[in-house]
Amino acid sequence: MSTSDTSSTRDIVLVVDDNPDTLGFLTEALEAGGAMVLVATGGEQALAIVERITPDVVLMDAVMPGMDGFETCRRLKRLSATTDVPIIFMTGLSETEHIVEGLSAGGVDYVTKPIVLDELTARIRVHLVNARRERSARMALDTAGRFLLATDASGAVAWATPQAARLIAEVTGGAAGETALPAGVRAEIGRRARGEGEGAITLPANGQRRVTLAFLGRAGDDELLFRLTADEVGGEEAALRRRFSLTGREAEVLLWIARGKSNRDIGDILGLSPRTVNKHLEQVYSKLGVENRASAAVMALKAIG
Repeated sequence: MSTSDTSSTRDIVLVVDDNPDTLGFLTEALEAGGAMVLVATGGEQALAIVERITPDVVLMDAVMPGMDGFETCRRLKRLSATTDVPIIFMTGLSETEHIVEGLSAGGVDYVTKPIVLDELTARIRVHLVNARRERSARMALDTAGRFLLATDASGAVAWATPQAARLIAEVTGGAAGETALPAGVRAEIGRRARGEGEGAITLPANGQRRVTLAFLGRAGDDELLFRLTADEVGGEEAALRRRFSLTGREAEVLLWIARGKSNRDIGDILGLSPRTVNKHLEQVYSKLGVENRASAAVMALKAIG
């Protein structure tokens, strides 16, 4: 089962199924292939298991009493530890709507019962390789300390670097291990997905921190990539607004001018087009009574100094 002959690490497979015969068959077969197998007879038990150990792949029965496989998958995908763990559905159902529901819930693939073992192991191997490639790329982002996250077109978080997840949880008061955006923010992301609106999206302020999401573009067919920035509420930006009677956006632009950023950089940071940045700068210059960015930067630094 291992994707590397030189690797001494065993793949961890979580099998979630309420049928003892299926659990026994899969456990024996997967362990014979070198995997470490964890078993759960229901969704709640599966969620309890992943609190203690993170599997490399999950085999999920679609139809179970209580919490079914679809809901279990959705909950696993909301947890930061398992958001990028591939989930393969096992089902005897062949109706298209059930297959679609499994994939919509976050599953990457499905196999039908009775299970053909060679087909299942081949699918597991492919998804393990893909997941590890994605994980390596995200680890590189994490190491760089980047505040990045991706959502789907509805605003549901697909993945986030640890720094971004902690920042969102701090502002929203979200539960540990989960990353979710407020409804209003998700609605704004939906507008961006439809090509409507521009500029950064601001999370409702909580305490002394305000977080904004700058839209960077699409990271995949259904992934929108955002960079997060945080400012102290009532800090430098507020001082510029009060001192020069600026709008919130004008104050943001001026603050980045004072920090030595170019128009292109400011556009990237705030999610604005170059033309929009220039329009804000024209208003800033007018309100400050200056003619260039150097003079504006000097006045801004004096105001916040």
